[in-house]
Amino acid sequence: MLCETIFLREDDSDVRLETYVSKKSGDMWWTPPRDCMLILPGGAYYFLAEREAEPAAKAFLAEGFNCFVLYYSLGEKARFPRPLQDVSLAIAHIKRNAEKYNINPDRIFVCGFSAGGHLAASAGLFWNRPEAAFEGMEAGENRPAGMVLSYGVVTLGEHTHLESCRYVTGKEEPTQEEREYWSPDKHIGPDTVPAFLWHTQKDDCVDVRNALEMTNAL
Repeated sequence: MLCETIFLREDDSDVRLETYVSKKSGDMWWTPPRDCMLILPGGAYYFLAEREAEPAAKAFLAEGFNCFVLYYSLGEKARFPRPLQDVSLAIAHIKRNAEKYNINPDRIFVCGFSAGGHLAASAGLFWNRPEAAFEGMEAGENRPAGMVLSYGVVTLGEHTHLESCRYVTGKEEPTQEEREYWSPDKHIGPDTVPAFLWHTQKDDCVDVRNALEMTNAL
């Protein structure tokens, strides 16, 4: 197992990748490149839910994925587009090191939970926005192959998780225009990557209508 910590921002050691990668070595030299899952835990953009970090990585690892957990910008640093740029940095790093990690660079997926579901959806919809880019990034280098949205905050509209919405916009009372700009369900288009959504009807934190509205939009 290759377990590393990769710091993605020179100015912020909190933004980092943790790797859960099966090594291609010894009598495993023949192992073909694996699919990759980049996991984005939830926590309302205020904290990072550890129960959605390593446990999720281990579950996907057991199914044959090589996995990464992204610790992205939180709190006062969570105002978009900074967390979106964190994901861009992460995906680009994985693609640039695909041979080292024995990963198919065309099969890198994002899996987000709750507020991390908003970030995963943003990665899958807004990857080609100028705000998602970082210096030296090649066009499309940050595009995931698909997105898994797990009880995600995928709308910033009427049924959003209000605390997450406030961190995304940086406003206590964001305007309708500010909400819609970073609301994934309002921007489905030809460049949207394939999606898998799941939720539970009785979720008392993130309204299930997030998933329903996103499904209808897709």
